[in-house]
Amino acid sequence: MKHGTRVSVMALGLRGLPGVAGGVETHASELYPRLAALGIDVTVLGRGPFQPANAPAVWKGVKVRWLPCPRQQGVEALVHTFIGLLYAGIRRPDVLHLHAVGPWLMVPLAKLLGLKVVITHHGQDYLREKWNAPARALLRLGEQLGMGFADECIVISNPLLRLARDKYRREATLIPNGVCEPDAAHSQRLLATYGLMPQRYVIQVSRLVPEKRQLDLIAAFNGAQLAGWKLLLVGGAQGSQRYADQVRAQIGGNPAIISTGFLSPADVQDLLANAGVFVLPSSHEGLPISLLEAMKLGTPVIASDIEANRETGLDECDYFPVGDTAALEQRLRELASATPAERGQTAKRLAGLCTQFDWDLIAEATLKVMQRVARPPADLSWPRTRPASPQ
Repeated sequence: MKHGTRVSVMALGLRGLPGVAGGVETHASELYPRLAALGIDVTVLGRGPFQPANAPAVWKGVKVRWLPCPRQQGVEALVHTFIGLLYAGIRRPDVLHLHAVGPWLMVPLAKLLGLKVVITHHGQDYLREKWNAPARALLRLGEQLGMGFADECIVISNPLLRLARDKYRREATLIPNGVCEPDAAHSQRLLATYGLMPQRYVIQVSRLVPEKRQLDLIAAFNGAQLAGWKLLLVGGAQGSQRYADQVRAQIGGNPAIISTGFLSPADVQDLLANAGVFVLPSSHEGLPISLLEAMKLGTPVIASDIEANRETGLDECDYFPVGDTAALEQRLRELASATPAERGQTAKRLAGLCTQFDWDLIAEATLKVMQRVARPPADLSWPRTRPASPQ
């Protein structure tokens, strides 16, 4: 890179944007337009099978290039990353930004191609219940290789920061996920579509995958017997069709439980704003954006007590032991009976917790990392650290 030119960043490890479901994709759709506005030349390499109809070549200042890959769980990410690395090797960005531990298997190859690599750790994907033992071993290896050979590492939570320092003996930069300022007005159009009443339904927003534990929420909702309330499950099945079928079987035609499939971000925000309670019963998360969105909107929340959810700083009463459907059932009853005054106090408290999760500040912090990697000090040596021995 010549002195004074724009820093160029190429992103890999996500399905694409805009309008592609997923936590990493939501993160990227908020981060990269802000980086582009700050002067970074950003290109996102998307996976061809996920390309929306009429997808723009440039979106909010971000170039989007769609590369071919098979749509097959456990294969698509690795194949797409390999093809993306070859593309990056030709295009020569100043920084290659790799998301999620699976694609990190290719970090040594990226370094052999002479690319500077920044990785962002969104979560320990090998802890997800959907993976078998060989897949988990590959994901752990990806984490080890990424931590060992990347030029810089970004983590989105304190548990991941401790993982980088304690297990892999390397420094990392903590830059959390964020949440946007909500729109001033929210539509109730979808309430009629799904037969909902304002503040009289429970909502979960997440993919239908085992670690999101929709089955726990369904059991707790049925046990709570909230008169006049409904349960809304927002999100589609991605790579876990068997689990999605189990969720639908447990719903069993109950008219009080509705599964919407994937919805647009604007529709999700409208449904969150009008909900009575938001629940996230997950056994595994990175730093859940859907929980932050509900908090920002002032919707009462209940979350499992895993470390990632505790990063949001909720009161102890807002958590329940993961898998404890009786505790979740009791908390649902308590929040369903809250008075308008109590709801107002809760909304103010939750919104106040979100000030640290500001996407503009997150983009500025990420910009500094990209500039540091693109213009390293003269005495900076590589590799930054050696891979730790597997544990």
